[in-house]
Amino acid sequence: HSLRQLGSVKSAQRAWTRQTHGHLTAHVSATDVPLRMPAMDSLTQATLGAAVTVLVMRRRTAVWKAALWGAIAGTLPDLDVLIDHGDPILNMVLHRAESHALFWLSLFSLPFACVVAKVNGQWALWRHWWLALWLALVTHPLLDAMTVYGTQLLLPFSSEPVGVGSVFIIDPLYTLPLLLGLVLALAWRKQGLRANATGLLLSTAYIGWSVAAQQQVLAIAHATLKAQGIAAERVLVTPTPFNTLLWRVVVVGDGAYQEGVYSFFDQGRHIAFRRFDRGDGLAAELAHIDGVQRIRAFSKGFYALRADDGVIRIADLRMGQHPTFAFMFQVAERRSKPVALWPSRAVGERPDPAIALPWLWRRMWGEQLPPPP
Repeated sequence: HSLRQLGSVKSAQRAWTRQTHGHLTAHVSATDVPLRMPAMDSLTQATLGAAVTVLVMRRRTAVWKAALWGAIAGTLPDLDVLIDHGDPILNMVLHRAESHALFWLSLFSLPFACVVAKVNGQWALWRHWWLALWLALVTHPLLDAMTVYGTQLLLPFSSEPVGVGSVFIIDPLYTLPLLLGLVLALAWRKQGLRANATGLLLSTAYIGWSVAAQQQVLAIAHATLKAQGIAAERVLVTPTPFNTLLWRVVVVGDGAYQEGVYSFFDQGRHIAFRRFDRGDGLAAELAHIDGVQRIRAFSKGFYALRADDGVIRIADLRMGQHPTFAFMFQVAERRSKPVALWPSRAVGERPDPAIALPWLWRRMWGEQLPPPP
């Protein structure tokens, strides 16, 4: 799983509170909180790069060589995690930028392929290496773009991040067919290449299923919102971790955000939403803070603000579940007026797996459960 340590906040009190039915309940505090950068996991990206390279090179070179160089190519774009921009918010919004841009990767693919062909003593095959390694490079950001985070595919022509949000950053049902097909290609001379192609076909079909499932849940969400008379400026539908059966729905509008979950095993086509304050009253006061504006733009409006104990925090609502969000930052201190913090402080959290995973498993199969605390 490819995760990048952005830094830890020593003595940072996590005071994001939970509001349900008008009651406020203080949440756990945490110190030395790490925040990590998500990418589609490294095993998946390396396997995808290896699989497409083997598909193109076939028996023109040793299968292990094609797999090795493809895995390297499939991993290269994520080397941008080694760059520290000096601020956790900048590290977040500038990840998956130039190193994930289709234009720059396409330019890089030719010299890279020439080097690989030369190193392997296969100069006559440089065109095949070029096609194979170009595919290994560009499929990395294309797969990343299927997650919700945001990938700047179109740089330098556009910095708009693309985030379809139909798959989670780790999904075994996508990775396992790829991995099995690749292993068979390496171990089984007669039918291995066919197994590798089959693995690619199945994994690609799974992406197609995820998009179709997302659209179905989106339609159910809109129907529920209309029936309940909920005003919605924006609606986000993303899968919960490791699956495409249980989906999280986030609605922003009327000064609040609302969350609900829907499983394809639920009885009926209805989503129960919980409403939380979004902190819109703070937005005007923080308009001068660069980090706040960057999160607002990068999250496409799916953010919330909150002031606690003299500290103002912003959370990216797309990744996590109230009240635990992976990307949350202290951006200002409350004095006579908000004073920006530089650098910002990362105070995001992940839920306790001992609680979250059993809830996820039971809720995925349609059991009606309240969200984990």
